[in-house]
Amino acid sequence: MPYTYKDPSPQAPPVPQSARATHSTGQTYKELKLECQQKGTLFEDCDFPANDSSLFYSEKPPVPFVWKRPGEIVKDPQFILGGATRTDICQGDLGDCWLLAALASLTLNEKILARVVPQNQDFGPGYAGIFHFQFWQHNEWLDIVVDDRLPTFRDRLVFLHSADLNEFWSALLEKAYAKLNGSYEALKGGSSIEAMEDFTGGVGETFEVKKAPKNFYELLQRALQRGSMVGCSIDISSAAESEARTPNGLIKGHAYSVTGLDEVNYQGRTVKLIRVRNPWGQVEWNGAWSDNSSEWRSISPSEKQQLHHTALDDGEFWMDFEDFLSHFDKVEVCNLTPDALEDNAVHKWEVSVHQGSWVRGATAGGCRNFIETFWTNPQFKLQLTEKDEGQDECTFIAALMQNDRRKLKKLGSEMLTIGYAIYESPNKDEHLTKEFFRFHASKARSKTYINLREVSDRFALPPGDYIIVPTTYEPNQEANFCLRVFSEKKAVTKEMDGNVNIDLPEIPEPTQPQQETEEEKQFRDLFKQISGPDMEINAEELEYILNAVLKKSNRQHQIQENKPPVM
Repeated sequence: MPYTYKDPSPQAPPVPQSARATHSTGQTYKELKLECQQKGTLFEDCDFPANDSSLFYSEKPPVPFVWKRPGEIVKDPQFILGGATRTDICQGDLGDCWLLAALASLTLNEKILARVVPQNQDFGPGYAGIFHFQFWQHNEWLDIVVDDRLPTFRDRLVFLHSADLNEFWSALLEKAYAKLNGSYEALKGGSSIEAMEDFTGGVGETFEVKKAPKNFYELLQRALQRGSMVGCSIDISSAAESEARTPNGLIKGHAYSVTGLDEVNYQGRTVKLIRVRNPWGQVEWNGAWSDNSSEWRSISPSEKQQLHHTALDDGEFWMDFEDFLSHFDKVEVCNLTPDALEDNAVHKWEVSVHQGSWVRGATAGGCRNFIETFWTNPQFKLQLTEKDEGQDECTFIAALMQNDRRKLKKLGSEMLTIGYAIYESPNKDEHLTKEFFRFHASKARSKTYINLREVSDRFALPPGDYIIVPTTYEPNQEANFCLRVFSEKKAVTKEMDGNVNIDLPEIPEPTQPQQETEEEKQFRDLFKQISGPDMEINAEELEYILNAVLKKSNRQHQIQENKPPVM
């Protein structure tokens, strides 16, 4: 979508089980499958072809990959074999461990899994080479269809695969997620919380383990009990440490998932344990409570069974929670939203959603350091009316997400550095001016400005009216964004009215096709290639088109490229 005016009214969360069809033909999964069945053909996805353009945008495959359907790889392919489990997720030759860690967490909740991986898909009667998956994007669920041609080398899957070579649901899900983001290469590097949110529509919270609250174990227990997804990782101090193995078997800079917590009676005392999974499907912790450690000899068979303890090299292991706190640095928790589950027994949040844009010269004012333009940023009023039970304050989470940046990586775009500030409202339903911000300090703000897809923090403020100002760090950086406010009690949000004196010219009438110059025809062809079925482009895509057309016309003028965000 272009960086233009967005509807300021808060949007309701999408209705569970509704997902928008996204195929360029406008057909749904069922319609596409039926068409193939009637023609007696296997589906071939023109939107995500089986060629290098779907694999990489900045490099070539290190070896020649061959795209094959599961039936060409094994004799008896299965979509899901014996239920979808954590052992179905083994990393291949792609740096997307962040996605796989989230996927392992996804298998812990059958209802969420069934939302992302719709049921009744298989290779049996009616098979037509087409599958579909559902992901959350910017307050709506999208239905992504793919054909089942997968990249292979010597008849083995190159990327994500199951420990059982006959099972293909996880590999096909990875393909659908790659399609959503433009290519497999677009999945390189990321944060588990990003994928967790795309699987649930939830909101992420990040905890620094060394600064975690005293009741952190209980907090994580409650998170898993209410269906939240939990991941963890060890920080690195330099790129050279990325995925370096420590003497105790842990991997630095690598995304793990937390799959369980429990307590055991060990030598007369209670020991808190945590279960962690490495998406590689191997390489495990070798300290206390690891698979073959001596501690298990003192545990009764019934307790071992309760903990599902095995000595397999499957990437999953138990640790003493104190060891976990000593060795891991970051824990990410994705809290569920009302549309993630229909089960009323699961704790849910109240949520309001606003879509907005930072537009150069109009609403892209930068952070508070740039006082002359800060006031031009979009402003949202937050009314906190109900205190938490037994407290004097109202708890809420504010989450600011920049839209589609991973999808735009192929055009050279990177994540912008974003954050927000929260001010006490002067009780005026109008856009606050520069003078207000000169003389009023913020009551709260995001912990940091950072170039992640989403910045979210939890706050507790007295009941009252507040103004949230979402910004990029530097002014004149353009992007669409989604601001979500989650509260345990009801809260009201709305965009502030105001005029920041943007003067937009009238849109000129397009040239008729028969009157187009050669340059205009090049514009049209490139536009069709990049815009997709919605026939809309954003600023980065427009920049790419202009540069390409000007270059073809042998002109030397180039549109100034955006610089990467400043940390």
